[in-house]
Amino acid sequence: MPETTNRVILIGHYGGDITHACSGWTSTERELTEDKRARLHKFLADLAKAGHHSPYEKSTLHFLVNTDIASHIHLLKHRIGVSINAESARYKELKEDKYYLPSDWQDTRANTWALDATTTKTWIQTLERYTEIGNRLYHDCVKDLTPVLGRKRAKESARFFKTYNSQIEADVMFNWRSFAHFQSLRNSPDAQREIRIIAQMMLLLVKNIPGNPFATTIESFGLDGAEFYNELSDCRTV
Repeated sequence: MPETTNRVILIGHYGGDITHACSGWTSTERELTEDKRARLHKFLADLAKAGHHSPYEKSTLHFLVNTDIASHIHLLKHRIGVSINAESARYKELKEDKYYLPSDWQDTRANTWALDATTTKTWIQTLERYTEIGNRLYHDCVKDLTPVLGRKRAKESARFFKTYNSQIEADVMFNWRSFAHFQSLRNSPDAQREIRIIAQMMLLLVKNIPGNPFATTIESFGLDGAEFYNELSDCRTV
């Protein structure tokens, strides 16, 4: 059985509390004195509270995310200052057939006419079977359409058989200001569960950077207690 959870990896970062503070102090005197170090916590908190967020654009957080397509759409929507590149079924045939299965469906019985009732007894089993059928149809369609329409059109149109739970790999980069905006939208009880868990995992990875370079910034934006850790079993990291 393939891996059926999403995955988040923090592959790089730059900056942190000191970078944000020095950027904010540029308008007066940028030198980082001992007095300024002592005032750094209050200074960053005051900047965040007052909405003076441009200094928080001077850091970067770079993630690699293996995500279902529905959550990829949430990454793209309503974003501010986020750079995203993702695996494209238009340019290549997706041969790994990765997909996500929602664990909160648990063992809910599928009282449905769909598919084969002898092999699909729960909704999780039904979704998995449905996804596998879609993947097979996708590859067969690419093969049969290629001599008729050409390889490019065959790939880009056969992907209509791919389901919303199909997974692709996305390269996602934030500055802190855009990351805080993303967290406010997606690390929220109102957000869809899958994208909320991805947002939580991203924040947890940032909190666990050796040396905690973003610790004061996280606190200044009120994100120090924002996670719902009981859900993180649906997302993994390495």
